[in-house]
Amino acid sequence: MKTVLLIGIGSFGKQIVYQLNRLGHEIMAIDKEEEKLQEILPYVTNAQIGDSTNYEFLRSLGVGNFDVCIVTIGDDFQNSLETTWSLKELGAKLVVSRASTEVQEKFLLRNGADEVMYPEKQIAKWAAIRYGSDHVLDYVELDDHTGIYEVRVPKQWVGKSVAQLDIRRKYHVNILAVKNNGDMNMVITPDMVLKQENTMLVLGTYQDMKKCFKNAL
Repeated sequence: MKTVLLIGIGSFGKQIVYQLNRLGHEIMAIDKEEEKLQEILPYVTNAQIGDSTNYEFLRSLGVGNFDVCIVTIGDDFQNSLETTWSLKELGAKLVVSRASTEVQEKFLLRNGADEVMYPEKQIAKWAAIRYGSDHVLDYVELDDHTGIYEVRVPKQWVGKSVAQLDIRRKYHVNILAVKNNGDMNMVITPDMVLKQENTMLVLGTYQDMKKCFKNAL
């Protein structure tokens, strides 16, 4: 369990609150508008109305005591930038700020953000990979080139073993796990036979994935 200071309860901030709550973390939420805080009160440990650009207000929160401070102010980049800088100046351990453009991302990193979330860019990349492929069901980016993909088993692979397919040697794609009706098996052996109802978690670059599954069609 982590302690999280979340600043800015817009639509994106609310979704982060819901997910953090579901995972059992303690959340203090900050926003200038009381109505926004009222919506998420059941999901947070504490909530305060306040202006995050007010240095003394932030100081009063004891930002250094939180494991992570997340800035999700989306409607005023100047406020987001000032808040990010102040958090770091006040000794925040980890500051994660939201950006809407690449320029904002650069400015935030230069002004105190340890990490930057760029949800529009991240979702766009996910959607392009997810819906630009016949087999990919989900995708987690590991770096600019490599990711973990959840993929359907191609018809041509059904009834064949992992050793017979040999995709690691042929395409540099590694099978990490096989899912069957929601149950995940991470013990992958050469004699494991793939079934039509299976999906797989595989690791590789997008280019290697394209070659691998293009040749499976």
